[in-house]
Amino acid sequence: MAAISLTEAEETAPALVSLYKTAGVSLTKHGMDGVRAAVYLVVDYSGSMKPYYKDGSVQALADRVLGLSAHLDDDGTVPVVFFSTDVDAVTDIALADHRGRIERIVAGLGHMGKTSYHLAMDAVIDHYLDSGSTEPALVVFQTDGGPVNKLAAEKYLCKAARLPLFWQFVGFGDPRSKQFDYLRRLDDLAVPAKRPVDNAGFFHAGADPRTVSDADLYDRLVGEFPGWLAAARTQGIVRS
Repeated sequence: MAAISLTEAEETAPALVSLYKTAGVSLTKHGMDGVRAAVYLVVDYSGSMKPYYKDGSVQALADRVLGLSAHLDDDGTVPVVFFSTDVDAVTDIALADHRGRIERIVAGLGHMGKTSYHLAMDAVIDHYLDSGSTEPALVVFQTDGGPVNKLAAEKYLCKAARLPLFWQFVGFGDPRSKQFDYLRRLDDLAVPAKRPVDNAGFFHAGADPRTVSDADLYDRLVGEFPGWLAAARTQGIVRS
């Protein structure tokens, strides 16, 4: 059973009901009926991301993540981290207030910088630990390029592998760009030499992420999560 019922979704966020239903189909397909998990969204606020804020791609991703979260987490909100050279904001998006939420947050942010993955990852880790939760968490981490500090990003991913956090990286932009070679390597870091479990996935949403169907996006967001969850339980990383 979903954490938030269809009736609740219809009352709270009628515009997201289609996404809610599509997310439910994908979760069932991947054997995740009744799974409970926190959901985080990390959003790239670097300068090259400006077109994706302007054309609504970031808001569309946020809405889709909310539709997924409603099945996994019962509070109707998703913590969201905006990052560039530094962490620009740690806030949340909610089913009840989703329309134009990204635009309102960004209006209060400053200069769009570079891409410090490790600082964003640290912010998620801190938020998770401070929450006191023992539930597993799915972190949707969106970016349109590689990190400014590759060694730090790898270090934080390996550090986080001992926590109940799964990092699903999502690329925006030209799929042929060398910017994404690092994420492909990060996805394939050795287990157990580098980390106790494979705690990350990566897929590319293309130059216009809005054209990826909801069904396809959800399949890719949750496709690797069940395998990680099983491995993390075997290792005692997830106990619930």
